[in-house]
Amino acid sequence: MELTKWAEELDAKVAAFIARSWEQETNEAEFNALALEIFAYQFEANDYYRNLCEQLGKYPGQISHWSQIPAIPTQAFKESVVASIPVEKSELALLTSGTSDPNLRGKIFRDRSSLANIIQANALLTKKYCFPDRDKMTMAMLIPPPEQAPGMAMAFGLAQLVKNYGKEDSRYFISTQGLDVDGLLTFLQDAVKGQEPVALVGATSGFVLFFNHLRQLNLRLELPAGSRVLDGGGYQGTFGAMTREEFYQNCQEFLSVPAYMCVNVLGMSESGTNYIDNVLAEVLQGRTNVERQKITPPWTRTVVVGLRTGQPLPPGEIGLIRHYDLTNRATVLAVQTDNLGYLTANGFEIIGRAEQVTSVKDFALGLGHRCSTVVDGMLAHSHACSTVMDQILKKAGV
Repeated sequence: MELTKWAEELDAKVAAFIARSWEQETNEAEFNALALEIFAYQFEANDYYRNLCEQLGKYPGQISHWSQIPAIPTQAFKESVVASIPVEKSELALLTSGTSDPNLRGKIFRDRSSLANIIQANALLTKKYCFPDRDKMTMAMLIPPPEQAPGMAMAFGLAQLVKNYGKEDSRYFISTQGLDVDGLLTFLQDAVKGQEPVALVGATSGFVLFFNHLRQLNLRLELPAGSRVLDGGGYQGTFGAMTREEFYQNCQEFLSVPAYMCVNVLGMSESGTNYIDNVLAEVLQGRTNVERQKITPPWTRTVVVGLRTGQPLPPGEIGLIRHYDLTNRATVLAVQTDNLGYLTANGFEIIGRAEQVTSVKDFALGLGHRCSTVVDGMLAHSHACSTVMDQILKKAGV
């Protein structure tokens, strides 16, 4: 079959699968069939990926389960073009996440139909886990708008969030000039006066910087009930050390937003689906003692593999997190991250980041790790890698 037609048919199948997947008790057989077909397509369409698969001895028709599909490490996207589409036909090109060496940052290419599936999937997740109780909210965005940060995956994704769930008075408070502290304070104080719940949304580093300002001003805000904090994008200590637990304490102390109304989102340029904390949705359904975890949605699978063996580990054991995502048709289905974590009952949690490795092939085999800044929040043991947001705020001199 001609590759363009094959791609369109695959994306149509994935779109239908995503639309109905929450309603099915089990979808393993259908997921497996789709994953294997996407693997066969990517083997044909992606020269870089095919070469790696051949080195590993993995071929379509010779594997029977999605877990046998070779994963590409995030490092590969920084060193090569890893695309299963002609890049000249891409609808969107996003920068890979920043690394300790900014010269190693590459691009992720998406075509129209694969991008539509990514937008559809993340809109469903955002509604379910971030706004299950509201159709629209006023939002304070602690991230630059996409036109000021072209290619930044987080800026693109959050622009979709504002479009779908933000009220017209939502505003951005970070630009190339830095964080507009005065504007943000006025915005939030008006929300307090009007008793209108707000959502503070954006990069973790932006929140940490704002907390620092509030501490210096000795100022505390009591945001209306129903207000929430949605953060992501990683934080490597640019504006002072802060663990994830301390972040939640700051949300309570400075904003009067309890920890269960704080939702962390793991988003990766290299993979289409966002992974979102479950706590807000659980509490609003009356379940208050549920473990915080990032839910694996039905159109994805997440496994944790041993650092040296590359073999799957049972729930609770710490290893490298690997994602299999049906929305990744335009790149590669399976993405090996350098995030350290463990499987939970319905998803996974991240606890840190792995160290550096020597080669993409070793990483694909699970034999080592390399520095990347794709991480979902404050990591108590993180090391000093730069992020796009940190660089923007640092350049602005804040």
